[in-house]
Amino acid sequence: MKTYCKLTVMKNSGKLSSTALLCVFNLFFFLLPTVLMAQTNLIIDLVPGEKIWSGSVKQGDKMPFETGYTFDFYANNEYNQIQPLLLSNKGLWVWSEEPFAFEIQANQILITKNKGEVKHGRSGQTLADASRHASKEFFSPSGKMPDELLFSKPQYNTWIELTYNQNQTDVLKYAQAIIDNGFEPGVLMIDDTWQEDYGKWDFHPGRFPNPKAMVEQLHKMGFKVMLWMCPFVSGDQALIVRDLMKEKAFLMQKKQSGDTWETANTPASITWWNGYSLLLDFTNPAAVKWFNGELDRLVNEFGIDGYKLDAGDMDFYPHDALSKEPATPNRHSELYAQFGLRFPLNEYRACWKMAGLPIAQRLHDKLHQWIDVQKLIPHMLTQGLIGYTFSCPDMIGGGEYKSFIDNPEMDQELVVRSTQIHALMPMMQFSVAPWRILDRQHLDAVKKAVDIRKKFTPKIVELARQSAITGAPIVNYMEYSFPGMGYENIMDQFMLGNDLLVAPVVEKGKTQRNVILPKGKWIADDGKTYKGGKSYLIDVPLDRIPYFYLLKQ
Repeated sequence: MKTYCKLTVMKNSGKLSSTALLCVFNLFFFLLPTVLMAQTNLIIDLVPGEKIWSGSVKQGDKMPFETGYTFDFYANNEYNQIQPLLLSNKGLWVWSEEPFAFEIQANQILITKNKGEVKHGRSGQTLADASRHASKEFFSPSGKMPDELLFSKPQYNTWIELTYNQNQTDVLKYAQAIIDNGFEPGVLMIDDTWQEDYGKWDFHPGRFPNPKAMVEQLHKMGFKVMLWMCPFVSGDQALIVRDLMKEKAFLMQKKQSGDTWETANTPASITWWNGYSLLLDFTNPAAVKWFNGELDRLVNEFGIDGYKLDAGDMDFYPHDALSKEPATPNRHSELYAQFGLRFPLNEYRACWKMAGLPIAQRLHDKLHQWIDVQKLIPHMLTQGLIGYTFSCPDMIGGGEYKSFIDNPEMDQELVVRSTQIHALMPMMQFSVAPWRILDRQHLDAVKKAVDIRKKFTPKIVELARQSAITGAPIVNYMEYSFPGMGYENIMDQFMLGNDLLVAPVVEKGKTQRNVILPKGKWIADDGKTYKGGKSYLIDVPLDRIPYFYLLKQ
C-alpha cells in the first residue's frame, strides 16, 4: 500500500503536530475508502432483458448466465483463461484489476470478495459495445500478433500419440507421417517428457540421442519446433535446487504464522498433475533470470523456435506460500504468462489478464466425448469476447490423453466434426493422428475440412492482423454481430468476421441441422441463396461444413 505521509509526535508534549494531524486526516480520507472498497459488497442493477457474460472461458457454455449463477475469480481452478470482466447485451461492463466474486440475482449483479476497486459502467447498448469499451480501456491491443504460422497452417502436437514417451525416433516418424498423408507441415509441438526432468531442461539423452540434428531435420521438412515447458522444478534435482535456493527463487513454505519470506528457509512442495515439485517464484528476479536463461539456451543450442508454456494455473500457487513480493495466485499466473511475450511462437492454456497481447491461447484439454465437442464453439467465442482473440480450440478429437488410453474404438465421426469446427476458427491443432485412427471415408472428410480452411486462410490471417490493432474478435457470437435479435443463446453457430456465418454439426449422427440466418441475403457453401430472418433445415453430410456469406442486409 502506498505511504502517503509520515507521522511525527511533538517531543515531550505527547501531542501530534499540525502536520501530523493533517496526515491523519489524509490517511483517513484516502485510505479508508480503499479499504472499504476492497471489502464492501457492490450491487449493480440490470435493465429489463439484460443478460451477462463473464471473463471465464471454461464457463462459456453456461453463458449468458441464469439467475443464481455464482463465480469467484480468485485462485480459480478453471485450467483456462480468465479475465476479471463482466459484459452484458445492454452495454454494461464490469472490470477490476484484482479478483472478485459475483452472483447473478433477479435484476441485479452482486459483487463480493473484491480485492481491489471494481469499476463498472455502460458504453453503448450492445454486447459488442461493452466488449469494445473494455478492450480499449483495460486491455488495449498491443499491435502485435503471435507467429503467423499458427494461423496459416495446421498445428501438430505430439501429446496424444506419444504422451509420456516423447522420443526422437517417434517425433520424426510423426512429422514424416504428416507429410506422407497429405497434410501440410506447420508448427510441431514436442510435449512433456522430452526433458530429463522438470527444471532440468536438457533433452533426455536416452530418448533424444541427437536433438540438434532432429530439430534441423524438422526445419528442413518445413516445420517450426516448439517445446513444452512448465514453471516447476523437481525437488530431487539437488544441484539445480541448491543453486536456485541461494536466492530463494522458489515459493517458500510458511511453517508458522510469524514466518516471512526473509525468514523462511524451505521451498514449498506443490501438488500438481505430475506429482509434487517446487514452483519458481517469478516475483523474484533471480527466478525470472534463470528461467529466461533456460529458454534462451534451448534456442541457441538446438534451434528451438518457441514454447508451449503449460501449468501456469493459478490454483497451483497456495495462498499461504511465501513469495519475495506479495502476490495473489492470480498475479503469479500472470507473471508466468509474460515469458511468452518474448517468443512469437508461444501457447498458453491458463492465463490471467493477458488479453490484447500477442499470446496464443488454447482451450483446456477436452475429453473425447460429444459433450465436449459441443463446448468448443461457446468457449472459443468467450475467448474472443474477453480479449483472448488469438485462440485455438484444444486438440482435434480431444486433448485429454486419458480418453485415448485403452480405447480401441475411437469415435471417427467425432474426429471429423471436431476438425470441421477447428477449420474456420483462428487456429486448428492436430494431436491424435487422423491417418492412424480413421478409415478412408472419415480421413477424406478431415482432409476436405483442411482444404476448406486453406480457402479461408487469407481471411483468417487478415482478421488476426486486424485484431492485433483493434482488439476485435476473430470469431463472434451471433449476439455480438447481430444484437437485439434474440440470438443470445445460440451456441452451435458463429461468425468468422462480420460476413461469414459458420454452422458446423456438433451432435453425433446428425445429417441435418437447423441454421438461423439473420436478416439479409445469404449464399451458402453449396451455392444456394437464402433470405435471412428465419431458420432453415439443411442437409449436412459427413464431409460438409455449412457456411453462409452475407451478401447484403
